[in-house]
Amino acid sequence: MKLLRRSDTQVLLLALAAGLPGTAAALALAWTLPAVPSLARWTITLFVPVLWIGFAEAVRRRFARPLQTLANLIASLRVGDFSARARVFNPEDPLGLASLELNLLTDQMRHVRLGEMEAAALLRAVLSNLDVVVIALDHRERIQFANRAAEALLGVPADALAGAAAREMALEGLLDVETPATVERTFPGGSGRWDLRRASFRQDGVPHQLLVLSDVGRVLRQEEREAWRRLIRVLSHEINNSLAPIQSISHSLLSLLERDPAPPDRDEDLEQGLAVVASRAEALGRFMSSYARLARLPPPRKRPVDVHEIMQRAVRLERRGAIRLVDGPPVTVSADPDQLDQVLINLLANAAEAAAETGGGVEAGWDADGRSVTLWIRDEGPGIANSGNLFVPFFTTKPSGSGIGLVLSRQIAEAHGGTLALSNRDDRPGCEARLVLPIR
Repeated sequence: MKLLRRSDTQVLLLALAAGLPGTAAALALAWTLPAVPSLARWTITLFVPVLWIGFAEAVRRRFARPLQTLANLIASLRVGDFSARARVFNPEDPLGLASLELNLLTDQMRHVRLGEMEAAALLRAVLSNLDVVVIALDHRERIQFANRAAEALLGVPADALAGAAAREMALEGLLDVETPATVERTFPGGSGRWDLRRASFRQDGVPHQLLVLSDVGRVLRQEEREAWRRLIRVLSHEINNSLAPIQSISHSLLSLLERDPAPPDRDEDLEQGLAVVASRAEALGRFMSSYARLARLPPPRKRPVDVHEIMQRAVRLERRGAIRLVDGPPVTVSADPDQLDQVLINLLANAAEAAAETGGGVEAGWDADGRSVTLWIRDEGPGIANSGNLFVPFFTTKPSGSGIGLVLSRQIAEAHGGTLALSNRDDRPGCEARLVLPIR
């Protein structure tokens, strides 16, 4: 405002200077010309200076008022008030154009502020409804934001959390842990294992922290319950498939024994019925044995294994079709050779059976990149029809399959720190199995 006062004072002085020659000339003429009456002299002497000063003041106001209006509008923008508008009389006038541009800037800033407020409200609503705990801390480690999960975990309402010191709210120790990490903690609203993550961000140039806690135990319990459901469903299905015919045949045999007189072919019917019962019991025993084998996979006994040697041995053991071995680079991995043999034999057997359906071939090989080795087996069979059930225990499309070969193979791969994946080939019909193992 000091600058504005100096400016309008300068305008006033300039206007007075511009009118000074005319005023002085009028007064000189009024007092030097003898024909001017005395009353007119005094009228001119009083009226001309007043007119001169009044005109200069009008020029000053005409200059100062638009600038004062623009200053008020800019002050409103500074405090976040976007409701004020400047009157635009003539857009072609410099001051009118400035007022128009300021109004457009106000509208734009209002839309930007509205978008920021809506985005912030949406973010706050999303964070508030998350199941994970989200806490924002300022540079003094005071809580700036906590969602509903954080309120429930800490047992403190949001009003009490705002501005509270994090170390006083059962969060001590979490601010010094290197993340990501899994910690065992007990809070007022729950206890267990928690996945802790921490990130940094800036607000108004000041560093802040974002603390995120998720209950690992709850996820694990849900997965465990789902695993039990799948297991019980599979076991119930297989056991019922065996017990139903056993129960039916047992009732038939009991009724046959109770018949008097006995039918002439009773012994033959008893023999056939008992044979069916024995067959179903044997099948149920094999199923339970397969499950026990899957559940009791021993840990691998690792030692240096030459990849070329073990691939060559597995290819020689497969007799159902010729398998072409594609040599890769010389590489040695640390693995259990017996378990690795089992994986390769299962994969090669599946590839040979698939290729036999179409009369295609099978090839196997390996690649290495310095950190891991990829053992691959490609067949020219019909491909995978249902990839979602590949690794479901006891699921099989083979009449005599047990449904544990691929599951067991993947368990062996993961026990070695590797992965096993099967997918349809892109270049031709068929399937590709990829067993990736770390070199070290």
